[in-house]
Amino acid sequence: MYPASFDYQKADSVDQAIAALAANPDLKLIAGGHSLLPAMKLRLAQPPALLDIWGIQEMKGIQRDGDWFVVGAMTTHAEVLRSDLPLFPEVAGWVGDPMVRNRGTIGGSLAHADPSADYPAAALALGVQFVIRGPDGERTVDADDMFVGMFESAVRSGELLTHIRIPATIQASAYEKFRHPASHYAVVGLAVARHADGTVRAAYTGAAERAHRLPALEAAVNGSQAIPTGLVDAGDLLGDRFASAEYRAHLVDVLAARAIERLG
Repeated sequence: MYPASFDYQKADSVDQAIAALAANPDLKLIAGGHSLLPAMKLRLAQPPALLDIWGIQEMKGIQRDGDWFVVGAMTTHAEVLRSDLPLFPEVAGWVGDPMVRNRGTIGGSLAHADPSADYPAAALALGVQFVIRGPDGERTVDADDMFVGMFESAVRSGELLTHIRIPATIQASAYEKFRHPASHYAVVGLAVARHADGTVRAAYTGAAERAHRLPALEAAVNGSQAIPTGLVDAGDLLGDRFASAEYRAHLVDVLAARAIERLG
């Protein structure tokens, strides 16, 4: 199918993009477009106007800033895959296919907050920070506050996710995924990371309306205890024709054990 008619604009800087959003609240941001365009072709989304931010150079690239890596939101999955970032290169290898990875962006994926996306679990496990700019200036949002609900992030109307700050002091990390055979999205994905102080953070994606931390797993590992089963309540998870909520809860347990074993 073809998308409905829409107007097209292009921004070459963050300030220009914010000004355009302020002038026209109906604008929908597009970068790689791998989430938005399929929805538009199916008429599930019919934005009246698109703002292309692909060309904003200040939102591209990876730099080291002390104990942090600063990653531009327009950095592609392929660039992440080839980088020295903790955990994210492994996760990027699970994203789509080469075409998607060469055009899709890390910021687009994270701001989109797809409940089955891979990156949110990694962001929670790593404890990343999100740099968001809007008409009222710049603010930083912790990973624990970024993913609000299904396809809903902390990025407000008129704002732009410009950079992701990733700790550079991670000691070890791992990502385990059980993917849908057709879409390759996560039925369940599970990320773990050991931080500089030795503590472990863990999170899962794909099983609920948004990515979540796993406090039961973190408490067990940080307390040098055996990993319990029943890490999540099936009543809090999603179920569909492919995988019931109970099956997803079981997968969380299985993938958690695998990830912790790899963590060492």
